Amino acid sequence: MTAFDRRTLLQGALSLGAAGLLPGWATAAGAQRSPPALSGEEIKLTVGHTMAKIDGKAGHAVTVNGAIPGPLIRLKEGQNVRLSVTNTLDEDTSIHWHGLLVPFQMDGVPGVSFPGVKPGETFTYEFPIRQSGTYWWHSHSGLQEQMGHYGPMIIDPAGEDPIAYDREHVVVLSDWSFLHPHELFRKLKVSAGHFNRQKQTVAGLLKGQDQSLKDRVAWGQMRMDPTDIADVTGSVYTYLMNGHGPGDNWTGLFTPGERVRLRFINAGAMTIFNVRIPGLSLEVVGTDGQLVSPVTVDEFQIAPAETFDVIVRPTQDKAFTLVAEASDRSGMARGTLAPRLGMTAPVPPLRRRPLANMKDMGMGDMHHGMDMPGMDMSMRAQSNAPNVPLTPGVQTISPMPMDRMAEPPQGLEDAGHRVLTYADLASLYPPKDPRPPGRTIEIHLTGNMERFMWAFDGEAFGPLKKPIAFQRDERARVVLINDTMMAHPIHLHGHFFELVNGQDRQPLKHTVNVAPGGKVAFDLTADEPGDWAFHCHMLLHMHAGMFNVVTVRPLDGAAA
Repeated sequence: MTAFDRRTLLQGALSLGAAGLLPGWATAAGAQRSPPALSGEEIKLTVGHTMAKIDGKAGHAVTVNGAIPGPLIRLKEGQNVRLSVTNTLDEDTSIHWHGLLVPFQMDGVPGVSFPGVKPGETFTYEFPIRQSGTYWWHSHSGLQEQMGHYGPMIIDPAGEDPIAYDREHVVVLSDWSFLHPHELFRKLKVSAGHFNRQKQTVAGLLKGQDQSLKDRVAWGQMRMDPTDIADVTGSVYTYLMNGHGPGDNWTGLFTPGERVRLRFINAGAMTIFNVRIPGLSLEVVGTDGQLVSPVTVDEFQIAPAETFDVIVRPTQDKAFTLVAEASDRSGMARGTLAPRLGMTAPVPPLRRRPLANMKDMGMGDMHHGMDMPGMDMSMRAQSNAPNVPLTPGVQTISPMPMDRMAEPPQGLEDAGHRVLTYADLASLYPPKDPRPPGRTIEIHLTGNMERFMWAFDGEAFGPLKKPIAFQRDERARVVLINDTMMAHPIHLHGHFFELVNGQDRQPLKHTVNVAPGGKVAFDLTADEPGDWAFHCHMLLHMHAGMFNVVTVRPLDGAAA
């Protein structure tokens, strides 16, 4: 262990002891260039029960090393690491190293890549570090992630970092509820709109707000609610920034004139955040740990499981509010960037909540009821997805799903300033595999929103679900079609894929948020042998069945 490693490890431990449930990196940032972290080749983690306090109220949490979020793990490209995870719970647990290229047996998904960590046992993950960037880790057992079992990870490059910065902060966004996640799930099964407190009202209609009466009747006949933007909302969530509620106001320090690198991680279970810092431009330089050509915007959307690296350059001796607004505008996580602790800036009010539109229902740019020659524009036409069985879990099939990657994300169409789109992202480096895809695989994201049923191709994950198979080193194009009115951040374990977004240098990602009624294509070189999880990173969607296994064969040592 280096001198730096010993120092940061000590700082992390001391800060944890002083701050209770917050690890050192997540407390109000000090004067150091980088936050304290656990580093080295031997790292020990303990999973256990903890009583957490969020905004002064106590609740049961599942924590790692007694903290929410868990410790920041900082590694270096080219090193080896042994991470020993001890389970003090009375149920199985696990840790998945989100976005890391690891042997599949070390990926941490019970039932897919290993059996899980039994109560009272210790499992040691061991693998070489083959990459650099901003990542995170979390439980893949049950719904523990919703209860606090997650933390950030930074991997420094083996050589000089291509991104110059004077100071860095990790910004972990998440959602916390005092309701047990199984109770959240149960309530959604009973009534899918249970947590929506922003529905259209008669009073709003009389004031001329929201939809017209004609549109309300039409949407009602389709049993669709345009205010159904998020399944779980601020009515039961407290949105956290580095474990702090909005009132706690996490603060990251800077010296005017510095280039400050902000490493955003969305560890939320069910929340998409829209991030902005009024008064500062955001230079996006990386996503999902992979570098992109810099793009300057005023706001970006980050879905669960995604990461974005952003450079800001505050030049004035003043504070700036860091705003992470839930996509349905039912609440926000909030923090401050400031030259000194104790400084604050005005906190903007929540903006008006968005309404879903016909595009979000997969109707493209058409108005409902218009005819398209040769197309069945009904909402459940088998002809629009011949390979998808019309099971009770398939409420709709998008008649005209659109590639929406060049559009601002849902709710940000009229933001009035520059908003990042997926089409803006271009890899900083040329592609490693220039081969064209040898075949195309189409996967439908299906659901029944009234019954809170979610699946791939109409069939929830189970023992009879056929895996998605790739030959090792095969180059293929995967097209994801969202037949539902909800966004789905789809995550592939063990690989990076190239987003087909119109750029010559297609950006590398491990998670892509597929817009409601939209479609997304990515090119994949299946060069990591093994069995890999592939799923929606909305935790309760995955729990309901939007999950499958990707197999890449042959394995090392097996016959081709």
